[in-house]
Formats: sequence, structure tokens, C-alpha cells
Amino acid sequence: MPDAIAESDDQLLEQLQKGAFNYFVEHVDPTTGLVADTSRKDSPASIAVVGFALSCYPIGVERGWIARADAAAQTLKALRFFWNSPQSAEPDVTGYKGFYYHFLDMRTGRRVWKCELSMIDTTLLLAGMLTAAAYFTASAVEESEIRALAGELYRRIDWQWAQNGGDTVAQGWKPECGFFHSCWEGYSEATILYVLGLASPTFPLPCNSFAGWTSTYQWENIYGYDFLYAGPLFIHLFSHAWIDFREIQDAFMREKGCDYFENSRRAVSIQREYAARNPHGFIGYGPNFWGITAGDGPGNEDLRESGRDRRFFGYTDRGVPFGRDDGTIAPWGMLAALPFSPPSALMAIRRTMERYPDVCVDFRMSSGINPSLVDQGGWISQGHYGLDQGIVVMMIENYRSGLIWKLMRSCPHTATGLRRAGFDGGWL
Repeated sequence: MPDAIAESDDQLLEQLQKGAFNYFVEHVDPTTGLVADTSRKDSPASIAVVGFALSCYPIGVERGWIARADAAAQTLKALRFFWNSPQSAEPDVTGYKGFYYHFLDMRTGRRVWKCELSMIDTTLLLAGMLTAAAYFTASAVEESEIRALAGELYRRIDWQWAQNGGDTVAQGWKPECGFFHSCWEGYSEATILYVLGLASPTFPLPCNSFAGWTSTYQWENIYGYDFLYAGPLFIHLFSHAWIDFREIQDAFMREKGCDYFENSRRAVSIQREYAARNPHGFIGYGPNFWGITAGDGPGNEDLRESGRDRRFFGYTDRGVPFGRDDGTIAPWGMLAALPFSPPSALMAIRRTMERYPDVCVDFRMSSGINPSLVDQGGWISQGHYGLDQGIVVMMIENYRSGLIWKLMRSCPHTATGLRRAGFDGGWL
């Protein structure tokens, strides 16, 4: 039975936010506190999803969806697990040098799939830990332990090792082959990586690492908008889930007369304009149906659709106006963009739910939908992804109350990292 669409925007957002939050209630291991990457059977944990979960628990408390004591207990399970888990250069452990492997076994917490030691996913995990520390400030023993463990876990991360002798940070490391050749260069979701790396109380990145990163930026004019280019929508969202970039600027943005929040606003406008132009003629595209980003897809195969030969993809990064586009839209992206363009996001999500009611079941948005696959009755992603649900919960809350932004502004490491990166103005 399709979800009824509430007339009130606030009521609709409450329903959608709670539906997304419940992912973290349903897909958490009761012993380790780890959270599944997806709702699909036998999914491993994703450390980034744990970071989103830790950030969402305070929202659940404030909204009355979970008791404060229960949220603190769930947070402590995860923090204790990471603090006590094995760290070494061996392949069958949880992490090394304070960083953690991207995917972990839900029950044992050991590395799975020979995945990489992930610098960005560790950062998203750390952001969740710092959010928890900023929220659980009571003198109760449990809340004191949350703050202490978050601090110790932060101090253990060796950001300088992750530079591998360069200015910027390596994207990953594996015990079998060492550091990846690619580094975090070019505008991406890694803004928060550099901010927290610069603020480290033990192994801080040097200030020139941020300058080295911004020197690889690509400033473009697209559809009449000057903006810092990145194709997939999520890049313009993830760091913003924790950091309030309104009216604060680094050297790059001062030169451009812009800020990163405004840049994301322009990215949303470009997404809408691209969908309205619909250069590849995909079904459904328009100013109220957009959200082209990394996510699930119908599969890696060539199909004939509406008289055309099309190339479709599985889980991959999609971006506009350059990059992959196979007609797959991530409806959660419209919700997560809410703080940047509220009327556009609300109109788009309402129209999408009206036209494609199966995209939202129990008020939880699917990872992707591709209406162009008409011969197959359209395609909707099965199951849900924790990253999608986490960004939805956080960005709806930032729009409604600014809670996560306020918590991270109260965290001294945030301001330290931003200032070392050269940011000033606004709330700084």
C-alpha cells in the first residue's frame, strides 16, 4: 500500500525523516553496534554508515523516537568496539594506524572482501563520534565515557602517515599492496577529511595539504552558473551534513566571491536544469525529477529502450552534466538537498511520490529509480542503503532545526580545522 502523502510539509518531513531513522534501529548489530551497509541479506557493516548512525541517534532523541539512555548505550557499543578492535598491518583485522577498513563483518568486526583501509570512510565515522561527544554532555558515567572514547579514537588516527609523503591524503591502503596511487584531489566529499585531519590533536595534516587539495579544483560555468564542479550530487551534500558552510570562506572561495553552501545551492540548480533539458531523452526527467549521483542502478548491461540502444549501470557514480547518466535518479538526493533549495526539493519529492508511489515504502526512500526501463515495468532499487538513509535524516534535521550544524560548531576541532584551512567569516 503506497504511503499517504501528508498535506503539511512539516508532517511529511517528519514521516520521511523517521522512516529513514528507523533503518538504524532495524539494521544494527546488538553486540558490536555496527550498522549494515544495506538492508540486503548478509550485508557487511560500513564504517561510514556507523558514522551516520552515531550522528542520527541525537536526532532520534530530540524527536522522541529513541530514549536518551538507549541512544547513549547504542553509541557506547560502537565506540567500545572500535577502541578494542585489533589494529595492525595484518590483513585480518579491523584497522591500522587509527584508520578502519571500509567494510567489516557485522558480528566479528573483521575486514571483509579484501577492502581498503579507507581514509574518507574513517573520517565520516569520526564525524559521527565527534557529533555524539558534542551531544552527550551530561555527567552520567555512560555519557562521560562517550566523550572520552571519541577523543581517544580521534587521537589514534595518524593523518600524516596517510599522506604517504605527499601534500594530499591517499585515498586508501591495503596490506597486500600498500597505498593507492590516487589521492584526495579535486573537489569531492573530502572537505571534512581535510578539516578534521588539520585539527588532529596528535598527527595533524600540515596546512599546505589543504592548499594542495584546493589547487586541484575545477571552477566551471555551466548553464550560466559559476561553480566549483563535481558531477555527482552527493559530493555537494556529505561534508555539509556536519559542517555549516554558510558565509564562511577559504582562500579559494574568497577569490570567487562564493562559499561552499552557495556552491551546493548552484549544484542543485544545475541538476534541475540538466533534468529539464534532458539531453539523452530519458523518461521522467524534468525540473521536479532530479538527483543524479552515486548509487544503485539496474545493472551493467546494454539494453534497447524506446527504440534506442542504451548502456545501463549497477552501483556506480553518476554525474551531470559530465559523467555517467543512464536515466537512474536517486530520490533520496532530493530530500538531502533540502537545506539548499527547500521549495524545489519539497516540490520534487512530492511529485516523485505521486508519480512513482513504490519508490517510498514505509516512508523510506529507495536508493534509485529508473523509469526509462519501460519494457521491464521501470526499475526500483530493492532494499535500502545506510548512507542514503543517514544523509536524509541529517539534512532534514539541519533544515528543520540546524541541530547537527550546532553540535559540530560547538566541537572545538571543527573550528580549529576550518581556521587552519584558512576559513574565516560567518559563525567563525
